[in-house]
Amino acid sequence: MPFTERFDHVAVAVHQAEDAARLFRDILGGEAVGGMDVPEEGFRFVQYRYPNQMKIELLEPLVQTGFLPKFLAERGEGVHHLTFKVTDIESKLRDLRSRGIEPVHVVLQGPWLEAFIHPRQAHGCLIQLLETPTPGRR
Repeated sequence: MPFTERFDHVAVAVHQAEDAARLFRDILGGEAVGGMDVPEEGFRFVQYRYPNQMKIELLEPLVQTGFLPKFLAERGEGVHHLTFKVTDIESKLRDLRSRGIEPVHVVLQGPWLEAFIHPRQAHGCLIQLLETPTPGRR
C-alpha cells in the first residue's frame, strides 16, 4: 500500500489572496473550490482546482504575527508547502518516526488531521500530510 493516497495541492503564501486570484483564477483558469478563515492560526486560505484536478491553495495572513507573516517577511510570496492526502495518519506518523523523521505541528483533532515534515528533513520543502476525517470518526 502506498504511503500517500494522492498529491493534493501546492500552497502559496501571498500578502493578499484576492490580488493573487487575478493570476490563479482569472488568467490560469482555476475554479474556486473552497477556503476558510482559520483565526486561531491567523490565516485564511482559498483553493483553486484546475482541469487535471490539481489544486493551488493561497494562504493569506489575517494578523501581523504568526507563521505566515514571518514566512512572508523572510522569504516573500511563494511556495509555502506541498500537501499529500493520507489515510490513517496516526500509522503514517509512527512509520515516519521509525524512519528517523520527526513530524512537526501534529494536529489529530479538528476539521482535518495534519502533520508536517520540516524542510530540514524534506530537502528544503515543507510537506503537509493531511487526512480528512470521515463524519463521526472523531
